[in-house]
Amino acid sequence: MALGYCAGKLFKSTTEAAVRRKWLIGLGTGSILLFVVVRWINQYGDHAHWSQQRNGLYTFRSFLNTTKYAPSLLYACMTLGPAFLILAWLERVQNKFTAIINIYGRVPFFYYVLHFYLIHIFVVITFYAQGYGSNDITPKSLPFLFRPDTFGFGLPGVYAVWILVVVLLYPLCRWYNRYKSTHSYWWLSYL
Repeated sequence: MALGYCAGKLFKSTTEAAVRRKWLIGLGTGSILLFVVVRWINQYGDHAHWSQQRNGLYTFRSFLNTTKYAPSLLYACMTLGPAFLILAWLERVQNKFTAIINIYGRVPFFYYVLHFYLIHIFVVITFYAQGYGSNDITPKSLPFLFRPDTFGFGLPGVYAVWILVVVLLYPLCRWYNRYKSTHSYWWLSYL
């Protein structure tokens, strides 16, 4: 998150697109190279070391298997490096899809807060729709409410919920983006 605040300077209106692109390509390439070199050394950057596996594909997967929570140095390098390169490449792409994605980028915290509430509403509705009752609200093995042991979706269901949440929140995000651009309250820059 701190890196995001620092990278924000690259996206100020006073920064030329060519300068921004040069920085993004340099940061992306440098992050990927740092990941490869440090991961190859296999002594620092992540507590889970990679190892030779039964074939090249599994060895490659072991090489990429880094710690996400809490994010290790190598996880940050292997995810932020390509993200910087994609940002440099996508800046020149202007179409309907990028206009829609830009809306989410202008109101990220607003979306972040709303998506938790919307997903929780979906969880409660699905909980009762699957036949669970009020005595199942507090499960025996998990500390989360409305989450019995046999409750949930497979990966296709998770993707469907994700897409549904993104689509359903678009009108609210678009409204809030317009509101932010037409009002100058100090607190709007934080939400």
